[in-house]
Amino acid sequence: MIKRITGAFVVLLLFMGCGKDEGTYIPNVLVNYRISEAEFINTAKNRILLVPNMGVAGLMIIKVAPGNYVAFDQCSSVNPEQRCKVVPDDNLITATDPCSAAKFLLLDGSPQKAPAVRYLKVYRTSVGSDGMINVSN
Repeated sequence: MIKRITGAFVVLLLFMGCGKDEGTYIPNVLVNYRISEAEFINTAKNRILLVPNMGVAGLMIIKVAPGNYVAFDQCSSVNPEQRCKVVPDDNLITATDPCSAAKFLLLDGSPQKAPAVRYLKVYRTSVGSDGMINVSN
């Protein structure tokens, strides 16, 4: 009797684990981008620089404080297989996925409005002593 109960429990666990995948993730691609702080200041709009053809859907580099930057992939974490590019909002605090209307905080990439539940893909940033901003993974 205990063997049957144990067997039924194992089968139940197997079926529970075979549910629909909770979604796909933004793929990992090599990113190694450099720009001088002076060039960033000249090309960024409202402290945000969009870099096409880098990462999955482009890079979004944000100056959060003097000498402090964060960088995200523009690929939305909502249905990333669609490669929908998030766009910075006029408030300069959030970015919106035009395909799903999801919103993300530009300080850390956290989801702010459904259907977003995952963060934007974050890349490492550093500023060298030579004044170069380095974005990589």
